[in-house]
Amino acid sequence: MATPLVLSVHSVVSLDFSVAQLPGWHSTIFPPYFVAGAIYSGFAMVITIVIPVRKIYRLESLITLRHFNNMANIMLVTGLIVAYGYFIEAFMAFYSGDIFERYMMFNRAFGPYGWVFWLLILCNVIVPQTLWSARIRRNTVALFIVALFINAGMWIERFVIVITSLSRDFTPSAWHMFSPTKWDWMTLFGSVGLFLTLQFLFMRLVPMISTRELVAEPEKAMTL
Repeated sequence: MATPLVLSVHSVVSLDFSVAQLPGWHSTIFPPYFVAGAIYSGFAMVITIVIPVRKIYRLESLITLRHFNNMANIMLVTGLIVAYGYFIEAFMAFYSGDIFERYMMFNRAFGPYGWVFWLLILCNVIVPQTLWSARIRRNTVALFIVALFINAGMWIERFVIVITSLSRDFTPSAWHMFSPTKWDWMTLFGSVGLFLTLQFLFMRLVPMISTRELVAEPEKAMTL
């Protein structure tokens, strides 16, 4: 059920950006790497939530290190796809010969928001390379920290795509630095609070572990 949702929602959202003429948005690489990014951040968020819940409710026998290892492997693969998307986006900006695209990419990396771009690279590309190590993939504390970096990096990615492109468009007279207002902060923290509220309600009212997975299969039960 989740797979068609991820493919449909994120491919449509990415196409909304791609059809725009604004430098930094007009890119055909957006649909595949938006979908890969959705899977990437989705597994990171699952790990961020599951590790504390597993510890608090003592679910170690049901949510094992094998599950975390498999999720980390998927994050590693999708993270490499996202990193490839970053590289292709930068390469095509210079290879295209479009002066606006070239300036956008240069401004994104070395302009006023350059530190945000390199923080994005740190969170989404460099830190996840630690997942090549089986020790990291099977260490819940280390995996939790990596997942937090990825969650932060994917939020920063949206900031970079939207803000840096809009702050330097075709008309220099329209150039402006973004300063978040109290409403921006309230929307951000309010959305986080709403998510946590729904998550806690889900944990309270719906079984966290499928009951089917708690019942032994008849063939196995007969051999016990």
